[in-house]
Amino acid sequence: MKKLISRLEENKKAQIILFFIYVISTSGSLMLAQKSVVAFLLLLFSLLLLYFMSLSIKLKWLIAGVILIVLLPFSASQGPAYESYMEVSTLVGIYIAMALGLNIVVGLAGLLDLGFVAFFAVGAYTYGIFATKQAANFMPFGTYPLSGESFWFFIIAGCLIAALFGVLLGIPVLRVKGDYLAIVTLGFGEIIRIVFNNLDKPINITNGAMGLSSVTPPSIFGINLVYPSQFYYVVLVILAAVIFIVRRFEYSKVGRSWKAVRENEIAAQAMGIHLVRTKLLAFAIGASFSGMMGVVFAAKQTFVDPTSFTLLESITILVMVILGGMGSVPGVILGAAVVTILNLQVLTELTDWFNQLSLNGVISIPDALSPAKMQRFIFGGLLILFALYRPQGLLPAKQSTFDLKELKEEADEEIQPVIPTAEKNVNL
Repeated sequence: MKKLISRLEENKKAQIILFFIYVISTSGSLMLAQKSVVAFLLLLFSLLLLYFMSLSIKLKWLIAGVILIVLLPFSASQGPAYESYMEVSTLVGIYIAMALGLNIVVGLAGLLDLGFVAFFAVGAYTYGIFATKQAANFMPFGTYPLSGESFWFFIIAGCLIAALFGVLLGIPVLRVKGDYLAIVTLGFGEIIRIVFNNLDKPINITNGAMGLSSVTPPSIFGINLVYPSQFYYVVLVILAAVIFIVRRFEYSKVGRSWKAVRENEIAAQAMGIHLVRTKLLAFAIGASFSGMMGVVFAAKQTFVDPTSFTLLESITILVMVILGGMGSVPGVILGAAVVTILNLQVLTELTDWFNQLSLNGVISIPDALSPAKMQRFIFGGLLILFALYRPQGLLPAKQSTFDLKELKEEADEEIQPVIPTAEKNVNL
């Protein structure tokens, strides 16, 4: 078996042929089965297989793009569960973007943030207030709600405002780290939620606990985007931009500064890294991704209220980062996808299946052990298993390795031309 796998790893043509057979068979199953969660998940699993294939990065991105843009929507659209599949895929994209943002703060810069969902709320309310009549309560000019075309402007606005809130959070917490930082950020997340919950007096800005309803859907070229299958493409474009930006930052001077601060702040400062600027940049960039997706979330749900931004959401996003592998972009993408699909698709389908068996009298489940009540328990158990057997995450971050001998030789080569010059000066 090991010989077969090693031969397969060396043979790119065989990998490509087997991969295409797998993708065609799973997409065909999704088309013919009309409603098959297994076929849907197997088709998504092909993206993970693609990651491990020995192909060039560009070719992998091209194939992944074809699967996500063409094959997945087309195969799912042949059955009645098309919109539910697209709903799950859209939410997976939203959570991946937020997890990538938190990965910058926690995974790269090493700043434990338990209030990350606050930036998501800021983005959602930024669009929700102006895309409903709520803005007319405190804005003396303009006509509200704004039209659906304004959605595209608010994606940028949500990004910038969330980044501003990220800086505002970062400034007072610069002197704390570790557990103290976690407590402060947790408090920030709760403060934002409580402020939105009570900001209906004396001026009604957020409509308090009642939330904002009938949020104007986005529109482009006169077409209103109201279905999950339409939001799927919006999220896909934003997610592609987020992944590109994160990858560029990861290997840039800023990314290396974040990693240096994460490993040892004193040593990083001794090497000339500006701690304040580096940390604030991590908070701002991480928050901006969450703010953008908050705008998309508000437009997709057409309803925003404070209960969508609880501490549990922050913990869930943090779990995505830890489960995937802190500091690893592919790992965080996988972790966010696994957690979201587990919560929204797998455990929900499992619960429905057990309920159906119980209703038909096949099995008898006590009310206290009802799958609907045990959903979080099962989710927690799975996370414990992952933590025990994959403590570094599903796809740990790859650390750069250096050969000390080569580094020493390179350093000697750089020093050697200087020595004769120095000796010459001494002789003179």
